[in-house]
Formats: sequence, structure tokens, C-alpha cells
Amino acid sequence: MKVAIVGCGTMGRIHAANLAKMPEAELVGAFDVQVAAAEHIAATYDTTAYDDFDTMMKETDPDIVCVLLQTPLHRDYVQQIADYGKHVFCEKPIALQAEEGRAMAMYCKAKGVRLCIGHVLRFFPNYQDMKRRVEGGEIGRVGVVHTKRVGPHPGAASAWYHDFEHSGGVIMDLMIHDIDFLRWTLGDVESVYTINYRNSELDYALVTLQFRNKTIANLEAGWGVPEAFRYGIELAGSKGLLRFDSNSAGSLHIKRQQTQTAGTAEVAVPQSPTYADPYYRELEHFIAAITHDTPLLITAEEACTNIEIVRAAIQSAATGLPIYL
Repeated sequence: MKVAIVGCGTMGRIHAANLAKMPEAELVGAFDVQVAAAEHIAATYDTTAYDDFDTMMKETDPDIVCVLLQTPLHRDYVQQIADYGKHVFCEKPIALQAEEGRAMAMYCKAKGVRLCIGHVLRFFPNYQDMKRRVEGGEIGRVGVVHTKRVGPHPGAASAWYHDFEHSGGVIMDLMIHDIDFLRWTLGDVESVYTINYRNSELDYALVTLQFRNKTIANLEAGWGVPEAFRYGIELAGSKGLLRFDSNSAGSLHIKRQQTQTAGTAEVAVPQSPTYADPYYRELEHFIAAITHDTPLLITAEEACTNIEIVRAAIQSAATGLPIYL
């Protein structure tokens, strides 16, 4: 299956590397308005660089296009790709507003193409195992959950992260990983309460979610924390405890993110401490779903519900009040 990518930054390089290794995929083009970024990927993975989107689409005729751009640009490119009749993989978050995300999903449906949103935590073996254990009743009824996802500020690599109106801050761009996983595992959220502190160097948020099943989850996320990127989760149930920490995960090979500094050309992204690369697995899953016409592990509607929770969290931080969904 022919695949092209739009956006050749950190996520573009990650997905290009995986597509180049995938037997069922052929990376046919890389587009970026920063032509040097596209040329780097083209030279590394033996494909063609483009600085014009329509030229790439016409010359390569891809089956799938991966949208790996800043969030405010998602809708425009997703809809342009749908106009070409091509399937779309779009990085999370789907959009800055749930209504915009739903409009994107409806547009793709009307054009007869599939839209997959890159909520990659669903493809982490560790998290999939936790979900199976919770649903299997191994720890009984889950009462309290704690998650943590912290690291350097990505604004050192990409300044747009400092623009809250465009990035949505640490809750929209980072904590959304844990919001999606907990919704996937525990169900609907009933209320949201947030404390959020932001300045030019730090964006720290503590969000409390109450689920309809009465589970309470405390989610912590931070950009600008003086340590290497790390994440973890603890689920406490009536019969036991499930705990995972990226820093102490036991595996023969462990990938670790190093502390970012100004001028570093990378944005920290979560990696799985196993051989099963979740970014590879999510693209493989999307290709298989198209090939065999099977359901996706993440729907656009679920991605939009995540945005509603994020927006409730941001509103709670602004008002100092809990928000009921």
C-alpha cells in the first residue's frame, strides 16, 4: 500500500522510519513547507521530497496519507486528502475543538475514506495488558487511579507549543494520552477538576476525573520538569494493584528519552520498553483495517470525546470550578 506523509518533524521522522520497515507499505513521498525537513526524510528512507502538497498527491497517488502537523492544521489537510479520495492517518489530538473533529470525521465519511487518529497508547503492550487485567477483574473494582507524564518542554524544539491557543498546552497535547487510555479502560467521565500553572518555561497540570462508575483518577502532566521524559500509571482496586513506570520497566532493551535543552531538534515522545514499537503497530493496524475492511481500535468519535474532556479540564482551570459532563 502506498503511503505519503505530510509534516516532516519529529512525528514525521518516526512514522517514516516505521513505514520504511513495513513489508505491506511503500513510502512514496514526504511533504513539508520546510523543504529541508522533507529532503532529510527522502534521503534517509529513499523516497521523494515535495514542497507542494498537490504535486505530491498527483505524482505519487498514495492510498494513505499521514497528517503529522501542528494541530490547527489538521482539518485543512485531512479534508484536502479526503477530496483526493485517500485514507487518512492523523496524529492526535484530532483537533482543538470537538466540533471541528466531528466535522472532519463527517467529511471523510462523505468522501468514502477512512480516518484513523493516532492515540498510540492503545498500541502499547503494557497498557493493553493493563486493560485486559482490569476488564478480567484481576484487581477487582478499580477505585483510584494515578497517572504521571512529565518531561522537558517541547517548546525548545518547536516554539508553537508555547502558544496555548494553538497547542492547547500540556493537557491537550500530553495528558490526552492518559485521558484516552482511562476512558478506553474505565468508561465515561462524569466530572473534571483541574489545577494548571503555566509560564514561559513550565506548563504543569493536575486533573481529577470522576468516572460514571465512581472511579477517581488523578492525572499529572508537566512540560518543563527538570528530568528526562517519563510516564507511569497505578490502578488500585478492591483486590489488588496494577503499577507501571517507564523508568523501571524490565525488558532486555529499553528505549529512554534524554533531557531536552534549548536548540535540541527533537520533541520527546513516549516509547515502549519492548520490541513491539507501538507507532509501527498503529500504522500496521490501520493498513490492515483498510485491507480487510475491519473496525479501528480508535474511532474519530472517541477522539472527539477526548477533546471534550480536555476542554472541560481547561475550563475548570480557568474558573476554579469542577465541570460536569
